[in-house]
Amino acid sequence: MGVDNPLGENIITTSLDALVNWSRKSSIWPMTFGLACCAIEMMATGASHHDLDRFGIIFRASPRQSDCIIIAGTVTKKMLPVIKTVYEQMPEPKWVIAMGACACSGGIFDTYSVIQGIDEALPVDVYIPGCPPRPEALLFGLMKLQDKIMREKNSFGSAIGLGDRYDSAAA
Repeated sequence: MGVDNPLGENIITTSLDALVNWSRKSSIWPMTFGLACCAIEMMATGASHHDLDRFGIIFRASPRQSDCIIIAGTVTKKMLPVIKTVYEQMPEPKWVIAMGACACSGGIFDTYSVIQGIDEALPVDVYIPGCPPRPEALLFGLMKLQDKIMREKNSFGSAIGLGDRYDSAAA
């Protein structure tokens, strides 16, 4: 019925995109940017009960070592330039998660000093609603980000300057 094991026992064939995307989704290092009560839930997600380490997700305190930023809490106009600076210091590829009602839409704070959603300033990849969202919601949002990373095309080519990275589901 055909050729059995034409390449041998220890050979696996795959595309470069699949390999690069798998390695990126298996090692997300988020930059923690806790601004309000959502930060407590974010810390609880990283603690022993939920254990993000098993997914390869390790919180970093330096933007130069991070590939994802979790905006957890109320973003004020005074804090926005700091968030933008931290985002710009992150290496490519980078992803943004808006955690909580305040980061997603300004929450109950419809005032002059509160940004009505971080998507006004940064390109958000995953929204996690709630006030505050449970640790399980953040875990689900991170798994959705992993799914999004796996759907990307030309992820390696864009890293070396050959074209742009794009999401195959959006195309």
